[in-house]
Amino acid sequence: MTMSEAYKKRKLVPDGVSASKSSRSKVLSPFRIVGNVSNGVPFAVGSLGNTFYIVTSVGRSFQIYDANNLHLLFVSDQETGSSITCLAAHFQYVFAGFGNKVGVFRRGRMESVLDLPVEDAVVANICVFGEFLCASCSDNSIYVFKQAAGEKYATAFYCKLSVSKLQGSEIISVVHLPTYLNKIVVVTKSNVLLFNVKSGKLLFTSDEFSDAITAAECAPALDILGLGFASGEIVLYNIKKGRKVRTIKTPVKVSSLSFRTDGSAHLAVGSFNGDVIFYDLDRRARIHVLRNVHREAFGGVAKISFLNGQPIVVTSGDDNQLKEYVFDPSLSQDSAEVVVQPPRFLRSRGGHSQPPTSILFADDQSHFLLSASSDKSLWGFSLRKDAQSQELSQRLHKKKDGGRIAGNNLKEKFPEIVCMAIESARQREWENILTAHKDENFARTWSLATKRVGRWTLETIDGGLAKSVAISPCGNFGFVGSSIGGIGVYNLQSGLPRKKYRLHKKTVTGIAVDGMNRKMVSCGLDGIVGFYDFSQSSFLGKLQLDAPITSMVYHRSSDLFALALDDFSIVIVDAVTQKVVRQLWGHTNRITSFDFSPDGRWVVSASLDAVIRTWDLPTGSCIDGVRLDSVATNIKFSPNGDYVATSHVTGNGILVWTNRAQFKPLPSRQVDESDFAQVSVLTSFGNAASSMLEGAFETKDSTDYSDEEFGHYESVDQVNSELVTLSLGPRSKLKTLLNLDVIRQRSKPTEAPKKPEKAPFFLQLSGQNVGDDAIVREGADTSNTGNIKAQQELEKRSLEAEEQLRKHKPSAATFESRFTRLLREGNLSSDYSAFLDQLVGLSPASVDMEIRSLNGFEPFDELVWFLEALVEGFLSNKNFELYEAYMSLLFKAHGDVIHANADHKALGAALKAWGDAHNHDKRLDEIVKFCSSVANFVSST
Repeated sequence: MTMSEAYKKRKLVPDGVSASKSSRSKVLSPFRIVGNVSNGVPFAVGSLGNTFYIVTSVGRSFQIYDANNLHLLFVSDQETGSSITCLAAHFQYVFAGFGNKVGVFRRGRMESVLDLPVEDAVVANICVFGEFLCASCSDNSIYVFKQAAGEKYATAFYCKLSVSKLQGSEIISVVHLPTYLNKIVVVTKSNVLLFNVKSGKLLFTSDEFSDAITAAECAPALDILGLGFASGEIVLYNIKKGRKVRTIKTPVKVSSLSFRTDGSAHLAVGSFNGDVIFYDLDRRARIHVLRNVHREAFGGVAKISFLNGQPIVVTSGDDNQLKEYVFDPSLSQDSAEVVVQPPRFLRSRGGHSQPPTSILFADDQSHFLLSASSDKSLWGFSLRKDAQSQELSQRLHKKKDGGRIAGNNLKEKFPEIVCMAIESARQREWENILTAHKDENFARTWSLATKRVGRWTLETIDGGLAKSVAISPCGNFGFVGSSIGGIGVYNLQSGLPRKKYRLHKKTVTGIAVDGMNRKMVSCGLDGIVGFYDFSQSSFLGKLQLDAPITSMVYHRSSDLFALALDDFSIVIVDAVTQKVVRQLWGHTNRITSFDFSPDGRWVVSASLDAVIRTWDLPTGSCIDGVRLDSVATNIKFSPNGDYVATSHVTGNGILVWTNRAQFKPLPSRQVDESDFAQVSVLTSFGNAASSMLEGAFETKDSTDYSDEEFGHYESVDQVNSELVTLSLGPRSKLKTLLNLDVIRQRSKPTEAPKKPEKAPFFLQLSGQNVGDDAIVREGADTSNTGNIKAQQELEKRSLEAEEQLRKHKPSAATFESRFTRLLREGNLSSDYSAFLDQLVGLSPASVDMEIRSLNGFEPFDELVWFLEALVEGFLSNKNFELYEAYMSLLFKAHGDVIHANADHKALGAALKAWGDAHNHDKRLDEIVKFCSSVANFVSST
């Protein structure tokens, strides 16, 4: 079953899962589409003074380009209700037809919508002139709108013009001829009709033509209308006289016409086979033919148009191409015959004509995006400037003798690319891109610097088809995996083979080399993961998985690689231990693509179930999901982590998402499938108002994530009051408390400080000799040493009195530390919780000082209070080992006092309460021993 068939049969929403109404993803925010230029809807050319702009349709939105350089000016600010069917431009306004409506835009922003008074019809053509707007619909009617007073464009419905089956068949075009006041020419497949829109009358009907009309364009001559036919004829028809003026035969089916208006009588003819033919009407001759301007498989040339008064012709087609050609001035002299030079290719914008099949970021700055498609083209798209995007040339290099390779032409491109790899280490020296093509037994090299195919073709070692390619981080070696199982290593500078590996029995689906060129990893459909020492060319081992491996992505900085299996799972393997570290389940269909985030924390994956999942590797959970309306075939993280690029089974462009994680942290919790965001590929990426910073802004449906959603958990002080809980502090604190005496002993100096034998001269001076004149200024007598001794004796007696007062009569008058105050307040309130919090928070040295400072004299109040506080701490089952250490310090500091006064009533009661609480905790030892005995018994039996 092909991918497109599986897409048709898949379900957008699995059974039993309701799609979430949320339109936002936590990780991915829609940004823009790269590579969409034009589709089969004919473009419109508008003029503002001397400048021209080109309007092209890309589905439900349009893009406005500057015709002077094809720079993108505007994108419509919002999607239309349905696909755009026709476009028209009138000065600064763009008119887009979709469904039964006509949208009026200015500078890409919708100003109003004109509703046609019919529901089932579809707008096919729009003609704007003067104060009228005429829109033809699929019901063969023309609806006319007129400009109201004070309005800048037609907004009011005026009348309806109908074309019956007798008058003509399907309407092809609606044209307004110059100088025809209030009149339009309606061109059907069989004839031409002239209407007066103001009176609503039919003025003229031509005779029926024998062939079907396919194109119509007004000529720069009065009354002349150019008509193109399916037979290849071009008729210049005079509306006023009602007859043919000239008939031109062409070998192609005409799709579009345009007349040159800069003085040369040239006619450009666009065809359905993609060719463009130029005729000189004066000389009645064909002057040039441009072959394969647009691909015939996509309808050829959708529209061709000369810019008014310019020798420049613009073409577009459904192959997603917009091109400009220019006629250079003639080189002939006045007396000689005029020789018209062939039109020269001027500039173009384009992209893939079919959905991309493989995408890669080409550099570390997220500038270029390399994309291969089933249309056999390889493009390099610029994310910064559209003018830098271009297709890589497939013109082969010359032989060594300077001759061309036989059969080298650009009519037939290389087969479709199925796999590619790129490395920028040696980009400026030799080829740095390697591609494997469908049904070819060799890989091709490409150069991103020269934007063309390389010199070498690297064949598989066993003759099988090339299925996987890789390039070493140094850029010197290229790897080619075969459908039979062989792996060949080639030197990219010379294109010569260097090594061969034969491990797999089936197709090799992935090859990778680590950042140091030491270890190589390969995988295949046989479910084997092979590990090799690349530098030594030796085999290290293999890992056998339960299902075939379809693809592999290697993350070099973390030495992790992800494997997609056929059982819809993603396996993460550590290249160092060679073991599976994660297995991610969630997708319900085959995985099409996946990639690592640059930091290696996330894996984004896409599958045929039309869901993009973001996986968090540390937790192994799916943290985000996006449900799409189109299956994603490729998904890649940019090297900077700011973009995520995806390609889909529908659409020719590459969708670029912004990563919300670069603006704010995201939670790592598991997300249910019912919470997945629903994103429409058609409507979410056409909004010109979206920017790269949109993912940073909050909307009404955004929520503030809690700490638990981020995986942050704050530990509680106690899980359960019945459980014994140790302290949360460092282990060094407990060890310091238990060994304070040993620490003091080690910290003592080895010997006492010695007095210097002879002091320096400045230390021998005192008093005024060293500038100490404070005593002199106070009027003291420095020679009176007796008064000084008396004063010192008085201070000594005062200190002794204060010490006796502190020891025997503690009161509010004495100094009281915060430790003592909390202890006393805890006794008065019978709640020592505040004191215990203070005690646990003190440093070991402070705890030792405070315990030694406890009053050890009768009535032993502070000792009793301290014991009561420890008992309360024991009963709370918190900080168990700290309270044991505090009791040890208490016994070391006041053990002699407690032992000598054990018969003291209050002190004895406190000691008994502490002993009961301490012995009560011995149940922990009994429980542990019981559980251990039961476990040993069960395991032995």
